[in-house]
Amino acid sequence: MCFKLLKKDKSKSLQNENTDIKAELEDKKMKIAVLTSGGDAPGMNAAIRAVVRTAIYKGAEVYGIERGYNGLIRGEFKKLEVRDVSDIIQTGGTKLYTARCAEFREDEGVTLAAEHCKKFGIEGIVTIGGDGTFRGALDLSRKGINCIGIPGTIDNDIACSEYSIGFDTAMNTAMRMVDNIRDTAQSHDRCSIVEVMGRNAGFLALNTGVACGATSIIIPEDKEFDIDDVVAKILETKEQGKKHFIIIVAEGVGGVEEKAKYIEAKTGIESRATVLGHVQRGGSPTVRDRVVATQMGYHAVELLLAGATCRVVVMKDEKITDYDIEEALKKGSPLHKPFDEKTYEIANAVSI
Repeated sequence: MCFKLLKKDKSKSLQNENTDIKAELEDKKMKIAVLTSGGDAPGMNAAIRAVVRTAIYKGAEVYGIERGYNGLIRGEFKKLEVRDVSDIIQTGGTKLYTARCAEFREDEGVTLAAEHCKKFGIEGIVTIGGDGTFRGALDLSRKGINCIGIPGTIDNDIACSEYSIGFDTAMNTAMRMVDNIRDTAQSHDRCSIVEVMGRNAGFLALNTGVACGATSIIIPEDKEFDIDDVVAKILETKEQGKKHFIIIVAEGVGGVEEKAKYIEAKTGIESRATVLGHVQRGGSPTVRDRVVATQMGYHAVELLLAGATCRVVVMKDEKITDYDIEEALKKGSPLHKPFDEKTYEIANAVSI
């Protein structure tokens, strides 16, 4: 009887010891977090999924922060497991929600966020968004929290990266919408002036215009733009037998209603304006956005686990690499990002 009791006690002691060791190992696991900030973009969920599963695969714990830097300031961390990110790779929007945070522009807000991170043992954060998101990551990294940025914006206006998550999906969405508009424009011999998103950059407008065979593409990068040149082109192609017209206007140029009225007055062709708006942000991401988001999410986690900070994951020469965030932000505003002049030239040449 005594032997059995001793054996049982010994077994219980070993069990407790193993539990303690396991708990100690759990405590030693690196804890990272992921958030999405700014405007949503198709493919953000694919990036979140990649971050979560890569971190777990490599032995780290990962936490989700909802509503961007707002959630970080409030200290709202939710542990994510493998199954928490199942069936989201094909969905638009962001599982973690997103928001812009005025408080994070102040040092007090950044300091509070850093304190919450340290309190919960969060050693690094993957931030998915645009240049505003990266500026927040830079400020947070200066408070001792390792940060890695992933470009996620349909505008593709991140100066340091050739490509940002959501761009391909948004282009395809805009193209389908313009194709639908063309059907009615053709039926009524109209001119349709369509505004696409893109903030102060014309990347989305240019590619959508080429894909839709637009008569003219109006973008902020063309400083010599003159609406009368568009009118002249419409009249010229009308003389050649063309009866309906598509004009693509970048959001940064705007004024589609006024342009439609002007074109109608000068050409006599019934003209209608359409602003596509936020329909371009939604929808299931394309193959390209799912793959690039996954690659970038994986690379971001690798950087954090290696102890890196203040980096932004980018695409350069169709390969995934990374830059220093501070240096990346110094590269200039979206208007200084190299514009595809050749494609713009081609668009003007074939739209006759």
